[in-house]
Amino acid sequence: MTYTGITLALSKGRIFEETLPLLAAAGITPTENPESSRKLIIGTNRADVRLIIVRASDVPTYVQYGAADLGIAGKDVLNEHGGNGLYQPLDLQIACCRMMVAVREGYDYAGTVKQGARIRVATKYVNAAREHFAGKGVHIDLIKLYGSMELAPLVGLSDVIVDLVSTGGTLKANGLVAVEHISDISSRLIVNQAALKLKRSLIQPVIDGFSSAVGTRGAA
Repeated sequence: MTYTGITLALSKGRIFEETLPLLAAAGITPTENPESSRKLIIGTNRADVRLIIVRASDVPTYVQYGAADLGIAGKDVLNEHGGNGLYQPLDLQIACCRMMVAVREGYDYAGTVKQGARIRVATKYVNAAREHFAGKGVHIDLIKLYGSMELAPLVGLSDVIVDLVSTGGTLKANGLVAVEHISDISSRLIVNQAALKLKRSLIQPVIDGFSSAVGTRGAA
């Protein structure tokens, strides 16, 4: 039987936890916690709204191809995905952090860049890194990693890393320092454009509920 309600794609962890008050503002309460449930499709208090739990990097893909009508994804993920076919009506101002260039302590980043040397950059965010260094006129070799980014400069895999930084505690614990700010990151509400036309009566109240909650928090 085809589901006729709306499907919202979310990832576990910080984004899910910080989305709960926004869902509540839109009158939506999940029936289960994805951290304790093995289910990937979670119902809500509304028969016409369900949640699907996917990897953060996959949220835009599910929304782009219509497997989900809406989703919540970080700006970092959207930049890497490209955002084709996605309507981004709201910056939800949740899961905030910064995308930074970081190096091991003692590495002369400013001097190396000034000399025009080619540097090796380890990152999961290849598009963001490429654009940043191209804008500075710095030649780089990109090394794509999927985790433990801080290790790369310590074992000689890369000269620098480009990664998300929240408190900076992980960098400090591993003898790294942030040396350059690339962009501020937060999570966005994304909507499938075809779904918005076909299911506007269901989707628009969710957008409005989220918008009201974000506006109230910003004014607090």
